[in-house]
Amino acid sequence: MPRKKRISIIGMPEHIIQRGNNRQAIFCHTNDKKAFINWLKIYAKKFEVEVHAWVLMTNHVHLLCTPQKLNGVSLMMQSLGRQYVQYFNRRHQRTGTLWEGRFRSSLIQTDLYLLQVYRYIELNPVRAGMVNTPQEYSWSSYHINALGKQSALMTPHPLYLSLGDTVAFRQQQYRYLCREQLPGKLLNDIRRCAHKGLVLGNNDFVNQVECLTGFNLHGGQRGRPRNSNCQDV
Repeated sequence: MPRKKRISIIGMPEHIIQRGNNRQAIFCHTNDKKAFINWLKIYAKKFEVEVHAWVLMTNHVHLLCTPQKLNGVSLMMQSLGRQYVQYFNRRHQRTGTLWEGRFRSSLIQTDLYLLQVYRYIELNPVRAGMVNTPQEYSWSSYHINALGKQSALMTPHPLYLSLGDTVAFRQQQYRYLCREQLPGKLLNDIRRCAHKGLVLGNNDFVNQVECLTGFNLHGGQRGRPRNSNCQDV
């Protein structure tokens, strides 16, 4: 059975998830996480992908990013995945696959959901019971977006920048947003869309993506490319 065509549009943010095979650990040491972040930085720059938020969990990774080049996200993730597996197998004296399969991705409607996905990603360690507050977890972009840590990896999204006119005020507003967990329905919607490769947005946004891609996305189905007369999207 052929793979579903991945939907990626230049300038449109995506929520990316990459899991370990059979939920096995993909990070066994702090140096593993450092290596992953270093190669993420290298390949994001190489393939012109802006990274807005991230978290490294024990057996999976979340990214929020925007491609500025055709197929940028796929090229970045393929290169990163191959490089990291070679490193991980060599360091931990193992062989075979590390990843569950292809990474999962979901297009995000910016105005309604982007900041919610920021929060979803950076609050992951809190939901998992690993820490009580996001600042206690070292391996996420919360320290950059909320606390001002410098990072050559990160590119703030324009919607994040719109939180305030100064760096300090933006960070303060972002900390306010992250004080509470996301409601259950929103959590489920984000998870479902990422898991199934669906579009996270309202009907107008889905229609826009359909017009840009020619794919039928309503009813949770990607479907086959369809003829479209959509204009001004």
